[in-house]
Amino acid sequence: MTLDIYQRLGVRTDIAADGCVVLDHLQRDRGRLRTSTADGAEVRIFLERGKPLLVGEILQSECGKTIRVQGAEESVTTARCDDWLTFSRACYHLGNRHVKLQVGNSVNVPWLRIVPDHVLEEMLELLGLDLTREQAVFVPESGAYSGGHAHTHNHGDHEHHHH
Repeated sequence: MTLDIYQRLGVRTDIAADGCVVLDHLQRDRGRLRTSTADGAEVRIFLERGKPLLVGEILQSECGKTIRVQGAEESVTTARCDDWLTFSRACYHLGNRHVKLQVGNSVNVPWLRIVPDHVLEEMLELLGLDLTREQAVFVPESGAYSGGHAHTHNHGDHEHHHH
């Protein structure tokens, strides 16, 4: 059975989902996606582009079945620093490079999470952060101008410099 999905119901805890899809951060960014539920049903997602799926969000298929979006564990680099000024400088430098970034706080120690990149990791270490490579669900910040939805654009095809 193929489930075609055109409708988002939002992040809901009051709905018991009929199934789930486990998606990494790149898959959650796509408006069109073919995947499978955990129990093997084919799922085709046709949603508005530019509004990433959220971990915990419920999708509804044309036939009325509900599917919960779960985040896949993926390779990430987590950087920690108990000095807020150093941590803020690291976030500034990453933001200046338009790096997808997740931030959090664990036992009053702030952390940030990025996709592994040796150049960025070296910069973070030089700034004084402690780095750990690990498997975790990556949920990058959506961006200040996105109205609560992620703003992504690829700078891989061209260079630009900030002065």
